[in-house]
Amino acid sequence: MAKKVTVRDIAEMKVRGERIPMLTAYDYPSARLADEAGVPMILVGDSLGMVVLGYDSTIPVTVEDMIHHIKAVARGARRSLIVGDLPFMSYQVDTSQALHNAGRLLQEGGAHAVKLEGGEKVAETVGRIAECGIPVMSHIGLTPQSVNSFGGYRVQGKSKDESARLIRDAVALEEAGAFAIVLELVPAPLSRVITQRLSIPTIGIGAGIHCDGQVQVLHDMLGLYADFVPKHARQYARLAEIMSDAFTRYIADVKDGSFPGEEESFGMDEGILEELGYKATIPE
Repeated sequence: MAKKVTVRDIAEMKVRGERIPMLTAYDYPSARLADEAGVPMILVGDSLGMVVLGYDSTIPVTVEDMIHHIKAVARGARRSLIVGDLPFMSYQVDTSQALHNAGRLLQEGGAHAVKLEGGEKVAETVGRIAECGIPVMSHIGLTPQSVNSFGGYRVQGKSKDESARLIRDAVALEEAGAFAIVLELVPAPLSRVITQRLSIPTIGIGAGIHCDGQVQVLHDMLGLYADFVPKHARQYARLAEIMSDAFTRYIADVKDGSFPGEEESFGMDEGILEELGYKATIPE
């Protein structure tokens, strides 16, 4: 069995200059395939609210939702480091609440680390969770749980003040004990500065090539939604088209009677039916 990936392994990848691929997964088969392909980190993101549960944002996602999906991923991933998102309002009230819920994602879900959004304002919370032995991945830039205050999903850090704030946020989170930081929708030049400034890995999503690693939402990179492709996503497959074609052919086969055929059916000794008083007849 391959060696389990740890947060120390992720840190050493940055030291070696080795790029860090990360994918989201929300269920057993996806996690198993990502794990077997060699993805070192799997994020069970609260993005599941949008791509799996059909919400229009991540805000309705609960701790129970996260635990349910993390458990499925943990059953599928044998090697990958599993990071579970702390959802909206599961860590903002106080550090006690945050620590309790972080512990649940590990104890009940099987995650190896947690991720939470925010910069300097949550640094104390990050520090407290990390002090208790729970690895923390931070998340700055566009933080989806704050979409209502941002006024939409837009790039963060374009102005002088925003750039300075994000740099301060990143430094504060590293000092608090985060083992890595996600940079979402951050201009590439700014993500380069942040990455060079930190000793911990940066993981980009819409943040350019200069980050130490990249994370993509599984449904985006597999093309499971044909109506919208984020600018920062690259489609490595178009499964929506393949699945739609398969569904159409299945419907046709059932309606015309060509499915199931002999190869999908099971036989028996029809003499048994005759003994029971039934004679098998083949309809014309």
